[in-house]
Amino acid sequence: GLCLLVLRVFIGVHVFLVSCALPDSVLRRFIVRVMCSVLGLFVRQSDPRLRDTSVRVYIANHVTQFDHNVINLLTSCNTPALNGAPGFLCWSRGFMELGVTGSRAELVDSLKVYSSHRANPPLLLFPEEAATNGRAGLLQFSSWPFSILDVVQPVALQVQRPLITVSVADSSWIAELLWTFFVPFTVYQVRWMPSVPRRAEELSEDFALRVQELLAMELGVVSTRLTAADKAEHMKRLRHTSPLSFTPASSQTLAATPRAPSSLAAVAPEEVRIAAMAQRVKEVLPHVPLEVIRIDLAQTNCVDTTIANLLEGRVPFNPESEEPGTDLPAPSTSQPAAAFVVQSSVAVPPSKPATKQFAKSPVERHLSLQERKRALYDYARR
Repeated sequence: GLCLLVLRVFIGVHVFLVSCALPDSVLRRFIVRVMCSVLGLFVRQSDPRLRDTSVRVYIANHVTQFDHNVINLLTSCNTPALNGAPGFLCWSRGFMELGVTGSRAELVDSLKVYSSHRANPPLLLFPEEAATNGRAGLLQFSSWPFSILDVVQPVALQVQRPLITVSVADSSWIAELLWTFFVPFTVYQVRWMPSVPRRAEELSEDFALRVQELLAMELGVVSTRLTAADKAEHMKRLRHTSPLSFTPASSQTLAATPRAPSSLAAVAPEEVRIAAMAQRVKEVLPHVPLEVIRIDLAQTNCVDTTIANLLEGRVPFNPESEEPGTDLPAPSTSQPAAAFVVQSSVAVPPSKPATKQFAKSPVERHLSLQERKRALYDYARR
């Protein structure tokens, strides 16, 4: 495997040198395509006659970091660099530098000027602005690619690879390149769709939504309203969410817990994870119903966020009493001033730590939370 990786890296360098040395032509694309086949990159396309030579903007879904390089093997096109520092690295990856570092409006104006020159190759744009695996759904298309010209041609792209997933979220393009060299082969399937013109008085947002729906139907996936920013926020949460650790204290608590029925062994891993997280929230806020905690955890997927939502009153609930006849505090509301606070008058066993009042300041609330955790651990040991 290591020898194959080294050999393919060596061939990849030669592909790069050939693509840089030869001028843009059908011959260059043919030679590079043959050398890419040796690397294990196979490109298939539907009827090439469906490609409209008069169209100046291609719209494709984004699967890998090298989609623009693959489509460029079929037809001459340029993809502007939206992220990353300009220079040799940007040029070597096949992106086009426009020298625009400002807003999207300035980028659109530059691309309009670029497209006005018929000698320039067409533009290949990825409105999703983030790569996905292409198997579940399409991210919401940005509207700025549809503000350049009134006619675009959608390109449906599907990628298949044995054993290893095609696109790994939050991985660098270098890692994706090494995996491409390491696996036996990667197959890119390109399907040209009919050109889509803008309707009369149609906004760019509606134009983008219509093209997104057509591409989703062609690929057989869902057209979502999730954006690239939502994906970045989701990855940030995953990076900061640590797995459940089984400390000695937690193992003692589990040992004292009655054994669950055997029928619970068939529960899905996701439900088991939510249940474990809900139990952690329940230990901190015992007055909150467990079902309310589970519903909020299913949305936030974070223990700290759920605790903050419950304390700040963003999630209404009716508090539970620990013993019959215990006076219940007032129900929680959505107003910050009426956020639920456990009263010190709630009856608890003498040896159990009394519930404290949580301050509105996040720092003070965190310190109070740590004190309550220590008190709960002492109570459990007793």
